[in-house]
Amino acid sequence: MLPIQTLPAVFAATLVSGLSTSSQIPLQYAPKIDGAWENLGLKPSPNDTAPLIFDTVNSLLQHWPNTRYRNGHTVVPGTIPIGTLLYHGRADSSLPDAPDWTAVDPEHSFPFCGSPGLLNGNASAPGCWHLTIAVTRPLKVLYFDGSSAVNMKFGTLDSQDLLLWGEVRPDMWLAERKRIDGLCAWGKQLGVDAYVRMEMDFEVMLCDFHSGVKLVSADYLTGWWPSRMPPPAFDLSAPPPASIPEDLRRIMEIVSLETVRGGSWHNRYPGDTRISLDLSKLVSFYDTELVPSLIPHRTQTERWDHRLQNISTEDVEAVTARVRAVLSDEESESVGSGVDWKTLYRVVVDRYADRLELLQHLLHTLPPSTEIEQHARTVQMQLRIMLAVYIPAGLRPSENEGDSTWAAPVWRACATRHTAPIHELLSLIPSERTLLNALDGTQREICRVVVGMWERGVRAGLDMLFPSESPVALDPGVILRKWKRDADALVTWLDWSVWVKCLPACGPEEMCYLPTWPYFFRRLDDSEDDPEFSWKRPQPRCVRQVAPYERL
Repeated sequence: MLPIQTLPAVFAATLVSGLSTSSQIPLQYAPKIDGAWENLGLKPSPNDTAPLIFDTVNSLLQHWPNTRYRNGHTVVPGTIPIGTLLYHGRADSSLPDAPDWTAVDPEHSFPFCGSPGLLNGNASAPGCWHLTIAVTRPLKVLYFDGSSAVNMKFGTLDSQDLLLWGEVRPDMWLAERKRIDGLCAWGKQLGVDAYVRMEMDFEVMLCDFHSGVKLVSADYLTGWWPSRMPPPAFDLSAPPPASIPEDLRRIMEIVSLETVRGGSWHNRYPGDTRISLDLSKLVSFYDTELVPSLIPHRTQTERWDHRLQNISTEDVEAVTARVRAVLSDEESESVGSGVDWKTLYRVVVDRYADRLELLQHLLHTLPPSTEIEQHARTVQMQLRIMLAVYIPAGLRPSENEGDSTWAAPVWRACATRHTAPIHELLSLIPSERTLLNALDGTQREICRVVVGMWERGVRAGLDMLFPSESPVALDPGVILRKWKRDADALVTWLDWSVWVKCLPACGPEEMCYLPTWPYFFRRLDDSEDDPEFSWKRPQPRCVRQVAPYERL
């Protein structure tokens, strides 16, 4: 690939002015979107939840981001299609007669096989029952995002508590039987067949094993646990045992890693595709119009610590009413606008994730002082590349120093191109308005920062394809430092989990891992051995996939 300096002059001119001989007429939009576009220095409100809603929506049914931020804030109706297989480990071969838990991957259910049994009276061949179940009609489900199947007192169960009991109930953190029975009773009149949650992997809390599913196979499998070694049954509310036999420890390491591996198959987009969510019916606790009472409780609070426990009674009632409405027969018949919100959100991530990562890398990798100016020009070119399709022909910088209003058309085009037509739709339902507002706010800030950086470079004479007639004398080093602060602030504001990865990349015998419940649970009260942030603010690390295994 030729360096940009060797491109034909006619192509460079085209990038600046456009082809005047083109027979195509550019499509012009006049989006009906409120907001001033002149002040590139106008930052979003600290209470703006657009990036929070955007990231949670883009992370639905993905294991990695929902392991990183465990406390879910989103409830979404969906369906599990016909033919989907679910798995259930059990002490006998019968289907449960009460609500029970199933896994979407057998690696998750196999460790839950019931107490060891005897195969054909052979005491040397202990085994366990593993059921495979097929969906026979579309199952109506309700999905709780975050690590919503994790039994902790720190917020993972908040959204379920509010729907079920009308308040956060930390005393019920281990009451899983009451929880599943209560949720199934709550959703029965609304036609809910199951609830989808996540821990090491995704699970389906199935309300009725005799409706909408059938038994495909009841397999008596060779268990992991030798006859002399029953499966561990630790009490989560009690301290862990002082010592674990070496054989049992080795088996536990294998079972734990394989369960985590099953969840890792759904780490990134598109996540677990066996559950189909209807985003037009999404309900978010980050929706400040629906839940205003939580706004002051998020002020200067890191996202790891966001909770629902301080929600007002009025807002609980509003959320519950909204969830009931989107699950009701009348509301479920509404198809909304037909916008594919999942894909639209992903388009924005695909467009900017890699480019912002590269931009941040360039700004954190400074050359010797003799090459600073050329490095600034390299960064300026990357900024222009990001904005090339939004820069109108004939645009010129203002002659007034410090006046950035001339770049307003670029900012507006960049921020509104994907959503301008959607604003004209009359069929948007309330949840879609929430999605649209979050998308608008996120794009507005991305484009504000990028356009502001580019505009500064143009005025400094760093843009070879857009030379300034009277460049401002600015030290390239000063500009690079300002750009670095701006880029870092934007990446922090967006906080996309796509940027959270193991660096350097893991080796072929390793996998990238985020601290996952319950494998860190035994250390929660051991502040000297495991400081709070190591599990509450999980950071990625490489772990071995083969022996000798590492502590998860």
